[in-house]
This record gives sequence, C-alpha cells and structure tokens, in this order.
Amino acid sequence: MTVVIAHRGASGHLPEHTLAAYLLAIEQGADYIEPDLVMTRDGVLVARHENEIGGTTDVAAQPAFAARRRKQAIDGQEYDGWFTEDFTLAELRTLRARERLPALRADGARFDGQYAIPTFVEILELLSAVNSARRAEGKIPVGVYPETKHPSHFRDIGLALEEPLLAALARHGNDAPVFIQSFETGNLRALRAMTSHPLVQLVDLRGGPWDRRAAGFDYDALCTPRGLADVATYANAVGVHKERVLPRDAAGRLAPATMLVRDAHAAGLAVHAWTFRAENVFLPAQLRRGDDPAAHGDLAGEIRCHVEAGIDGFFTDFPDVGAQV
Repeated sequence: MTVVIAHRGASGHLPEHTLAAYLLAIEQGADYIEPDLVMTRDGVLVARHENEIGGTTDVAAQPAFAARRRKQAIDGQEYDGWFTEDFTLAELRTLRARERLPALRADGARFDGQYAIPTFVEILELLSAVNSARRAEGKIPVGVYPETKHPSHFRDIGLALEEPLLAALARHGNDAPVFIQSFETGNLRALRAMTSHPLVQLVDLRGGPWDRRAAGFDYDALCTPRGLADVATYANAVGVHKERVLPRDAAGRLAPATMLVRDAHAAGLAVHAWTFRAENVFLPAQLRRGDDPAAHGDLAGEIRCHVEAGIDGFFTDFPDVGAQV
C-alpha cells in the first residue's frame, strides 16, 4: 500500500499546522498527519513549518511583540523575524495562525486569525481520540509523521528536540503508527540509539551540505547506491524531493524515472516523495490547466505517475486527492 501523508495537515484547504487542518486531513483519508516541530523558550514542542513565525502567524501585527523581531543565522542561512525560542507557550497562545501562501490559496486565507498554534501533545491527544473511535469501528489507526526542524540549532541553544519528542510519543501516542523525519543526519543517528520508531532521512534537490556537522555530506552522494546503503544503517526510509524520482526536462515536463526508487529498495529503504500540490505553479507543464499559477491542474495525474514509478508513500497538501489516487 502507498501511504498518504498529510503535509502539515490538509494545508491546501486550511492554514497549515492547525488542529483543524489535521482533523480535516484525517477526514479526507490521510494515513499519516505531519507536524513540523519547533521549541518554545520554556521547552514545549509546537507545530510550525519554521521557528521563524512571521509568515504563518499574526505576530507582526502585535505591538507587544514588536521588539522581539531580530536576525539570526540558522544552518548557515540568515533569517529576519520572530522566533519560537523567544516566546513562552503562554505568549504563543495569544497569536493566531495565518495562511502561508495567501496569493495562491485565498480560500485558506479566509480562515486567518481563527486557529491557535497547537502543541505536539495536543496533536497527539487529537489523534488518540480519533484512533480510539477508529479502532472501535475496526479501522486502521492514523499515524503521526513528525519532523524535527533545525535540531542542531535547538540543541545548541539548550532546547534539544529529540528527548521531548520521544517522551511525548511514549506518553500520548496511544500506539499510533510513527515515522520520525529530519534533513539532518546527526540527530537521526542519535535517535537510532534512542528509539525503535522508523526514521526517515529527508533528501532535497540541492547538492550542498545540509547538516554542516557531517563533513562531505551532500544529497547527490546520498542518493547513490553506496550512500543509500549508509542511510540504511540508521534510517528506514528516505523522504525525497519528488524530482529525484521523476525529474523535469528543460520545458518543465516530467522526464523518465531515475534509478532512485530501485536503488533505495535494494538497500532496504522505503521511498516517500514530497510535496504534491494542486496549484499550476507546482505542477509539471503537461499537467497544468490554464495560465493562472493559482489554478488547480491535474494533481491526481502527477501523483499517479509517481506511484507507478514505485514510491511507497507521498506527502501532499491535498490528502483528499491523494486518497482518491
């Protein structure tokens, strides 16, 4: 079975990383919901795409927090904004979520200001309640697929993510299926010694190092048979940019499949591809409908092509479409 992973919830319909988006994703048939996890100043895991929250909350409109805006480098990239590690959970509770892509998702932007930032425990409690009802009906439980965001950064500032993540899963997971994912290699290797939960090495298109503490690490080398064999020593799957499975040609059309799926399977690794979105701007040229970047094209067709290429799961902002495929 190819698993459907709701990318930040049903984020094509509602503001991402909100309890409403996760619940809608479950109702639409997702096999897993995916929270990105960052830490507050007082050590609470919350769900945000990044620890910089200027684009996904209304913090910029709150005069009380104007002085919290600052610049900092994270993983070698400069950020300017507001960061979760500068806020207590109580302070974050005063903020409300906003649509991250309002120019493309006007429907989602209609819900700006309605939803709070959820903690990881709250997400697990929601999932526990849902799964209790599903088990009573003889249905398979929905899983959780958390990503540790910038784990080296948070460990450096005394707010390590790994231990609180595992503690929350042990206390509130209620036996939900779990995958734990990261772009970094160091924390996945550390997690391998701490847990039996399946781990996923995320793989972007860029060839340069992501985990700057791993000398010589780069995504291109990782995707070779030798690199995948090494990943298999600490992870159970690779979560790859979809163009590493089906690249695009110079015209933006889907090209023939690479050897990645075959090589990963040969190494004993599952392959989960990301991220499938319905808007034309994200689709290959032959699957777009019209010229409007925000209009929806043939997302089902793109997913189907990747499933036929052998992937074992996929991340999508539209779990309703994914479940139909």
